[in-house]
Amino acid sequence: MRKLAKIVSIDSIHPIENADAIEVAIVGGWKVVTKKGEYSVGDLAVYLEIDSWVPTELAPFLSKGKEPKEFNGVKGERLRTMRLRGQISQGLLLSRLVALNKVGEIHEDMDVTELLNIQKWERAPDTRSSEGFKANGKAKGSFPERIHKTDQERVQNIKRELREAIESGERFEVTEKMEGSSMTVYKIDGVFGVCSRNIDLTRQFGNSFWDLAIRLNLEEKMAEYDNIALQGELVGPGVQGNIYGLPQHEFLLFDVFDVQEAKYVLPPLRYTIGDELGLFHAPILHFSPTLKELGLETMDNVIDFADGDSDIPHGTTGLPVKREGVVFKSTTRDFSFKAISNAYLLSEK
Repeated sequence: MRKLAKIVSIDSIHPIENADAIEVAIVGGWKVVTKKGEYSVGDLAVYLEIDSWVPTELAPFLSKGKEPKEFNGVKGERLRTMRLRGQISQGLLLSRLVALNKVGEIHEDMDVTELLNIQKWERAPDTRSSEGFKANGKAKGSFPERIHKTDQERVQNIKRELREAIESGERFEVTEKMEGSSMTVYKIDGVFGVCSRNIDLTRQFGNSFWDLAIRLNLEEKMAEYDNIALQGELVGPGVQGNIYGLPQHEFLLFDVFDVQEAKYVLPPLRYTIGDELGLFHAPILHFSPTLKELGLETMDNVIDFADGDSDIPHGTTGLPVKREGVVFKSTTRDFSFKAISNAYLLSEK
C-alpha cells in the first residue's frame, strides 16, 4: 500500500531567496516549504504526500478560511504541488504529535495513512457526455490478489535506491506516463477478466473498460495465453479531461504481469506480447541507457527530466500537450519508479 502519510526525519533545511518567514525542508527527495524555525534537522515529523486528501481537523488552514470541500464523505482539501516565492513545495509537514497522540509511540518510516484517515485523491470521471467515461460497473469482486496493482513508486521516495541505480550503471527503459485510468486485462487459470484500478468488473456493455476489451477482441486474442495480466492506461473521452483529444477510448500497454511467477516480465518480452496481441504501447522514449548516459546524476536531474511534451499531440488541434511524467523500468530486473512533471502538476486545474 502507498504511504500517503508517514513519519519522517528532516534531512536538511535551506533558506529561500527573498523570503524572511519561510524556508524549505528536505525529506527524502521531497521539498516542503515550512515556517522558518518550525523544524530542525533530525526532527521527526508527519509527512503527507501530494494528492493526499487531508481531513479538515488535521489541517484546517488548508481551506484558507473557506468552506472545506468533500471527497468520499470526508471534509478536507487535496494537497497539490505549489510554488511559493519561486520554490516548489510538494506535500505537507505536520508535528509528530499529530500521530503520537493517537498511538503513543512512533518511529521513522512508520505508515500513518490509515491512522490519520488520509485518502488518495482521484479526479471524478467526466459523465457529462454520452461518449464519456463510464467507469461504474457491477463488481465481480475486488482486484485479484494474484496480480500487483499499477502504482509506481515516486522517485522522491526512493532516494537510496536511485543513488544505487545511478552508481551501478543499471540500464532502463523510459516510457511516458500517460494521463488516464489504469486498466488490467487478465487470464488466470483459464478465466478471462477486466479490472479498473481497484475492482474486478462483471462483463457488461456500457462499462468503458469492458467495452474497450470487447472492441479490441482481447479475450479471443488471449486464447493461447494463461496466467498473465496486461496492464495499461485507458485514455480518451471523459478520462482525466481527455488531454490528448482522442475521438475514442484506447488501451496503451505499459506492463505485462506473469501471474505464475508473481512478477513483471522484462520490456523485450512485453513488446513481443504486445505485438502479438496487436496492442498500442505507451510511448517509449529511451531503451536501455544508464541514468548517467541520460545526464541524470541527481534526484533533481530526474525530476527535471520528467518535464516536456507528450509524444501524443492533441488529436483535434495537433498542438503539443504537456506530459504527465516518465516511468523508468530496469531492463534486467523487476524494479521501476516514476517521476511526475512539476510543470504538469502546476498546470493542473
